Amino acid sequence: MKKNLFLSLLISSLFSLSLSELCNHHDKKVLLQIKQDFGNPYLLASWKADTDCCTQWYQVECDSTTHRIISLTIFAGNLSGEIPPAVGDLPYLQTLVFHKLTNVTGPIQPAIAKLKSLNFLRLSWLSLTGSVPDFLGQLKNLTFLDLAFNRLSGSIPSSLALLPNLGALHLDRNRLTGSIPESFGAFQGNVPGLYLSHNQLSGKIPASLGNLDFGAIDFSRNKLEGDASILFGPNKTTQIVDLSRNLLEFDLSKVAFQSSLTSLDINHNKIYGSIPQRMTQLDLQFLNVSYNRLCGKIPVGGKLQSFDYSTYFHNRCLCGAPLESCKKA
Repeated sequence: MKKNLFLSLLISSLFSLSLSELCNHHDKKVLLQIKQDFGNPYLLASWKADTDCCTQWYQVECDSTTHRIISLTIFAGNLSGEIPPAVGDLPYLQTLVFHKLTNVTGPIQPAIAKLKSLNFLRLSWLSLTGSVPDFLGQLKNLTFLDLAFNRLSGSIPSSLALLPNLGALHLDRNRLTGSIPESFGAFQGNVPGLYLSHNQLSGKIPASLGNLDFGAIDFSRNKLEGDASILFGPNKTTQIVDLSRNLLEFDLSKVAFQSSLTSLDINHNKIYGSIPQRMTQLDLQFLNVSYNRLCGKIPVGGKLQSFDYSTYFHNRCLCGAPLESCKKA
C-alpha cells in the first residue's frame, strides 16, 4: 500500500515537474530579463520564475509543439523605460506588440532586426523617438507594421518597400518629414494599405504610386503638394482615400474614379474644377470635398444628395442640393 502511494506521489511529482518545464529555459530567462529591465512592473506580475511561462504567464504565447515563445503582446498598462534589447533574443517570435503603454520611450530597439520570423510588429501609442529604422526592411516575413502614435521623426526609409508580404503600413501620428519615398510605387509583392497621416510630409506624391493598386490610402494632415489624381483610376480597387488637409492642387473634373471607392475625403486643399457626373455611380459611404476651389452644379443622383451641406461648403462657386440652388444665367 505504501509502495503504491509512493509511486503515485512520484508520478504526480514528475507530471507537475514536466508541466513546469514546458517553457523553453532560454526563452524564460529572456522574458525574466525583459521584466527586470522594465523594473519588475505590476503589468508583468504573472511572470514568476517558479511558474510555467507557456501556461501561466499573461502576454506571452508558446508554440504548442516546440513550446518556444512565438508571441509577446504587452498592452494597455503602466510601463516605463526603453524596449529592452533582450526582445531580440526570442528567435521564434512571430508577434511583437507594445501598445498603449504609459511611458515606453527611446528609439525603436535595434535588436528587433534579429527577429527574422516576425510577421506582426506593433509599437504604437507609446512615446518612442528617433527615426523609423532602415533595418525594418530586412524583416521579410512582416505582414503588418504599425508604428503609429509616437514621436518618431526624420524621413521614411525607402527600404520598407522591400517587404514582400506587407498588408498594412501604419506610420501615422508621428513627426515624420521629407517626401513619400519613390520606392512606395514599387512594393515587392503585396501592395499594403498606406497610413501616413498626421505627419509633416512634404513635396509631391510620387508618380510611381499610380502604378500600384492600394487597398486604402490615408495621407491626410501633411504638407503634400501637386497632383494626386494618379491615385485614382477605373482599373483600381482602392476603397478608402483620405487626402484631406494638404496643399494638393488638381482638376477634380478630370479624375476617373474607381468603382470600388466607398470613402473619399479631400477637404482643405486647393482642388479645382467641378464634381464629375460619374461620381453619382459610386457607392459612397463617406464624402468630404469642402474647403477647396470647386465650381459648378453638384450632379444629381447616386449618393451625392445623401450628404449634408458640410460635405460641400466653402468652395468657390459650388451650387445645387444640398447647397443653395444654382443661379440662372
